[in-house]
Amino acid sequence: MPGPARPAATTVAVIAKAPVPGRVKTRLCPPCTPRQAAALAEASLRDTLAAMDGLDAAVGRAIVLDGAAGPWHGTERLLAQRGGGLDERLAAAFTDLGGPALIVGMDTPQLRTGHLLRALGALEDHEAVLGPARDGGYWAIGLRDPSRAAEVLHGVPMSVGGTLAAQRRRLAGAALRWDEVDELHDVDTIADAAHVAALAPASRFAAVLQSLDLRRAA
Repeated sequence: MPGPARPAATTVAVIAKAPVPGRVKTRLCPPCTPRQAAALAEASLRDTLAAMDGLDAAVGRAIVLDGAAGPWHGTERLLAQRGGGLDERLAAAFTDLGGPALIVGMDTPQLRTGHLLRALGALEDHEAVLGPARDGGYWAIGLRDPSRAAEVLHGVPMSVGGTLAAQRRRLAGAALRWDEVDELHDVDTIADAAHVAALAPASRFAAVLQSLDLRRAA
């Protein structure tokens, strides 16, 4: 007789927008030009993917992408984003990933493999996990059961100061046990960019920011 089914492996996925000038990091303009903002977005995405690269080979890796893949795409499984708002796109991503998953954003270039490992460890012992962001949102959300994604995410207001609080209420209302891990700092404004670059001076993001002549761009 066959033995018990092995639990599905967890996938870590970054939900990302292709770093095309004029479509990403528009709040950095000014002082950045659209091209400079896109360069920072690409650097942030590359730093995020580098953090994923440090994970054990048993952990799946994916990019849930709005737009076309570029030279930053390696061996990660590539999925297209589906849905309207970010709440719908996150829920669809969990469905398409098809198993336990941790989805992270591309706006925290200080992210390191250790942050992901702590989130994955929390997801082993809980039904969900959140990675809070300093601006009142979150940089990561994980679910062990993707069938709960629509219930947990649809209608949660995204990209506002109360996103994290609303998401906590939704998890509680769904009677899911969740844990929270490291708080990170999203890059939304040029002040955020400078702060995060100082937190991660060896990052690609910090190197690109240092290379920009923002006085000339302004």
